[in-house]
Amino acid sequence: MNQRQILANFLRNCSKRKLLDKGFQAHAALMKMGFGSDLMLSNDLIDMYGKCSRTGLAYKVFEKMSERNEVSWTSLMCVYLQNGNAQKCLSVFNQMLGVSNSKPNEFTFSTSLKASGILGVAEYGMQIHELCVKSGFDLAIVVGNSVMDMYAKCGRVKDAAKVFDEMPFRNLITWNAMISGYTLEGNGEKALVLFREMQESEVPDEHTYTSTLKACSGLGAIQQGNQIHGSLITRGLTFPCQIQATIAGALVDLYVKCGRLFDARKVFEQIEEKNIISWSSLILGYAQEGNVEEAMELFRQLRGSINHEIDGFVLSSLMGVFADFALVEQGKQIHALATKIPSGLDVSVANSILDMYLKCGSIDESERFFDEMVTKNVVSWTVMITGFGKHGLGMEAVSLFNKMQLENVEPDGVAYLAVLSACSHSGLIEQGQELFSRMRRDRRVKPRVEHYACIVDLLGRAGQLKEAKNLIENMPLKPNTGIWQTLLSTCRVHGDVELGREVGEILMRLDGDNTVNYVMLSNILADAGCWKECERLRQVVKRKGLKKEAGRSWVEIEKEVHFFYNGDDSHPLIEQIHEALKEMEKRMRAEMGYIPGLRFALHDVEDESKEESLRMHSEKLAIGLALVRGGLEEDEDEKKKKKTIRIFKNLRVCGDCHVFIKGLSKVLKVVFLVRDANRFHKFEDGICSCGDYW
Repeated sequence: MNQRQILANFLRNCSKRKLLDKGFQAHAALMKMGFGSDLMLSNDLIDMYGKCSRTGLAYKVFEKMSERNEVSWTSLMCVYLQNGNAQKCLSVFNQMLGVSNSKPNEFTFSTSLKASGILGVAEYGMQIHELCVKSGFDLAIVVGNSVMDMYAKCGRVKDAAKVFDEMPFRNLITWNAMISGYTLEGNGEKALVLFREMQESEVPDEHTYTSTLKACSGLGAIQQGNQIHGSLITRGLTFPCQIQATIAGALVDLYVKCGRLFDARKVFEQIEEKNIISWSSLILGYAQEGNVEEAMELFRQLRGSINHEIDGFVLSSLMGVFADFALVEQGKQIHALATKIPSGLDVSVANSILDMYLKCGSIDESERFFDEMVTKNVVSWTVMITGFGKHGLGMEAVSLFNKMQLENVEPDGVAYLAVLSACSHSGLIEQGQELFSRMRRDRRVKPRVEHYACIVDLLGRAGQLKEAKNLIENMPLKPNTGIWQTLLSTCRVHGDVELGREVGEILMRLDGDNTVNYVMLSNILADAGCWKECERLRQVVKRKGLKKEAGRSWVEIEKEVHFFYNGDDSHPLIEQIHEALKEMEKRMRAEMGYIPGLRFALHDVEDESKEESLRMHSEKLAIGLALVRGGLEEDEDEKKKKKTIRIFKNLRVCGDCHVFIKGLSKVLKVVFLVRDANRFHKFEDGICSCGDYW
């Protein structure tokens, strides 16, 4: 073997093992030996520097080359692609086409297609695909696979499937690309069909299993997932290495998403080299189940693991769970961690922190954090505007929206929806209509049904129900269930039974299997005393086997989250809770003439039973526990010298509970901050921030 070949082999070994220092030595040696202009060795140098993440040095070698071939150009493209600069990769490709005598080969085309897929720009990929067809390289399997992958990553899965169907030859990578494409699109059914078909000619690898398990996760297909798990065990794959840890991570995610935490933990414990996917999936699984203590313990273990750097996705995901459950103390711990690690500087993480404070009801804290954010994007502004809206601070939301535009941040459709919703929550009719008109003049924003629904709600607030109905019927978009439900809600507020019946019938035709539609119409009829019609609707729901979403409320006391469902008697302190609630009712009757809203209870039972059923509403049970356990916390503003109880509910607060909590805030001199499905209600001195419209 000659010296030239020995140097080439040495450089390729440096590339494979990322031995930069050895690579430097080899570079110096070949220069001394007079191989500085050697084409093959220069190409190997470019590859070595790229693999060692030294893009500048790779480009210097390329720039000094007196002779280049297609391998030289392709190697430089790979350098940029491997180091996260897909745009520069395509720039080199265009330069090659324009000024070079070298013709692209199948690997050049494959690399440029991968770059297009990473950028998600289908137009680039389609142009390259056309060049492949003209040059005949589209028949090369490596090119066909890259074309498919590009279309799938650009969201054009139908085009990917067309290429797949027309390919004369397929290999494992072909099948993997198509299965992954369907999984990314959310079409798990087709991904599973392909998985079954491919096994007639190919043996699945880790990429196949990972994509297919993700498809099962998306579908909640636990049976198919179990079968794949069984197949893995049969094949003897017990996750001893990093590659198989990726499969195990997908399995953990599957079991978590299907509510099988025991199985998820069992798989997790078997993984020798746990990756960030398996850690984050299990942590989020425990958090979403309400087992915050175990989630935080796992998170502490992850932080203590020297093998893993916590990325922005994990931080944002955890923050999202804590925001949904309004766990402000845990959220603060993640916030503190985010200030100490590089990924904590990501704007996506900052947006998640902001969202957490808002959803936990800490409006002052969120404003301070927003003002201190170094980098803000349109999402940051939108999150803050949404928060103001849900707290009933409509004017502040409008002001912030205008300030965003003054700072040259262009609003998108979501930002407009946030500010229109804020106007809706606060009854800012004129401001809402002006903003809606502004949005319709903005050519960059395409109005959606949700934007019109905000105006319907505003008109409903003003009692202009016919105008709201006309807007729905004459808007340039097809009305959906949501906008008719918005109108139906306003019918209940204003007691318009006739229009309520009409809108209810429309909803039954549109979505006759949606329990919410029957409940909303039934409430309007019940308020009007139309019990026979209510009973007819109840029978329809029963006959169809429809189930109403169960009301659930929760309260955090001493870092423990307590959940309650309507009618729940499972809590160990349930007797004390009932006694506390009865005592409160007694005080409220004596001090302010409180009368339970019996119309919110079942109509075909005695009044005493009605009172009992109202006392079993989930938000009252949560409040009762807070009173029993002394779960009162200091309000952030020390000057007010008042206590705060924070309660959270998955549905809207009912009318009786709203009246009850208002009275309780006055009698106890306590602030109740209640987050329901739509907004925050701040009850203080017998008044609610929603103005009794929600």
